[in-house]
Amino acid sequence: MLLVHPVHEVMRQIPVIVGSLVLGSATGNPTVVVMVVAATVAFGVARWYTTTYRIGPTDVQLRTGVLQRKVLAVPRNRIRSVSTEARLLHRLLGLTVLRVSTGQEARGDTVFALDAVEAEEVPRLRAVLLAESLAVADEQQAPAGRVLARWDPSWLRYSPLSFTGLAMIAAAAGLVYQMGAGAALQDSEVARSGLDAAAQWGVVATVAVAAVGLLLASVVLSVLQSLLSYANLVLRRDAEVLHLRLGLVRVREHTFDMRRLRGGTLREPLLVRLFGGARLDAVMTGVGGEGEASLLLPPCPRRTAEAVLTDLIEQPDAVSGPLRAHGPAATRRRWTRAMAAPAAVAVVLAVVAAPTWAWVLCAVLAVCCALLAHDRSRSLGHRVGNGWLVARTGSLQRRRDCIDASGIIGWTVRQTFMQRRAGVATLIAATAAGVKHYQVIDVPAELAWSIAAQASPWIADTEWAGAV
Repeated sequence: MLLVHPVHEVMRQIPVIVGSLVLGSATGNPTVVVMVVAATVAFGVARWYTTTYRIGPTDVQLRTGVLQRKVLAVPRNRIRSVSTEARLLHRLLGLTVLRVSTGQEARGDTVFALDAVEAEEVPRLRAVLLAESLAVADEQQAPAGRVLARWDPSWLRYSPLSFTGLAMIAAAAGLVYQMGAGAALQDSEVARSGLDAAAQWGVVATVAVAAVGLLLASVVLSVLQSLLSYANLVLRRDAEVLHLRLGLVRVREHTFDMRRLRGGTLREPLLVRLFGGARLDAVMTGVGGEGEASLLLPPCPRRTAEAVLTDLIEQPDAVSGPLRAHGPAATRRRWTRAMAAPAAVAVVLAVVAAPTWAWVLCAVLAVCCALLAHDRSRSLGHRVGNGWLVARTGSLQRRRDCIDASGIIGWTVRQTFMQRRAGVATLIAATAAGVKHYQVIDVPAELAWSIAAQASPWIADTEWAGAV
């Protein structure tokens, strides 16, 4: 860690180091850079001397801080999951970062992370930390368990469909301009070459070539990011323990208590769905319902995601069974909202006497909105049975939530003004797992409480009392 901490501190302080380099060049005093780097390295070394942790009978404590001391304590009976992460430098040195989660969102100084422990110590530490909430045996003595899913290189075909590459390019471009490189590029040879090419080939051809180049770069970056993040993924179940390992260079491991599983969510973005793919997230108490925290499977063949979720919750009808439609009122709401935009554009075009090509674009917009409305209407549905609530909604980001009804702790029926006019309502199930609330959108208002009562029989026994 006397090597890892200084290296990581230098990486974190790159903007400061770059600023000191510019300042030193402007003032003719290069020792400024040396002083900044030396102070950063010294701070990284000091972190090793000032960081300790202790596992007590009731809690786990982490003491950190160089200039300001801090003690972070976590009750052992509140520990819900233990995850590990090993970047390239950690792996070369045989070290691992171990994180403890209690189910509450933790950021910055509130994250309980042991950076870092010896990789050989991780199985013992995981068993000790989870001993209060989960009887887990030492991994060296536990059986191999059953592998639910294993990463396949063919999954990379779904990577370009998530627009991750475009987001990375946009972020890089924003960073370049924030650092002042944009002004330098305006008068550079690259900019002049681009202007010359536009003048020679024409604006349309130049834009087309730039768009193709941007698309290819986006595809390459998306595939590379997916490969580095999800390669070597193995999802394994050992009795009541769910273990996930993934990553090529930065290896991450997550251990979950199966007894806290309350269902799963199949996420199907439009393009991924068109190619038969889906992503699987866990709905689990003590685990966040969004992002990488809840990830069980990245975009992969839908049948693989459905098979894993069926294996976990043992409810095939909830995972892939037919759903009950929400009726004509819900369908009308989707068509009305979808067609409002092209109708407004058509009115504007009629007022300004727009040319023919504008009407063609308006017709294309109308067709796209109609397809979107049809898909949203077809996707909307729910199912209640065998102690499970299933809700599906969305088109561009379609999701199917399969929730264990026994984990639902409250219900809300919500109606906006337009929903009251249409006679529909949104039914919200509150739970301690995942995103904490799951919605059944635009159900007929007269059926909302009956759906809740069917999923949670205690609703039928509730007595309503008025107040004045």
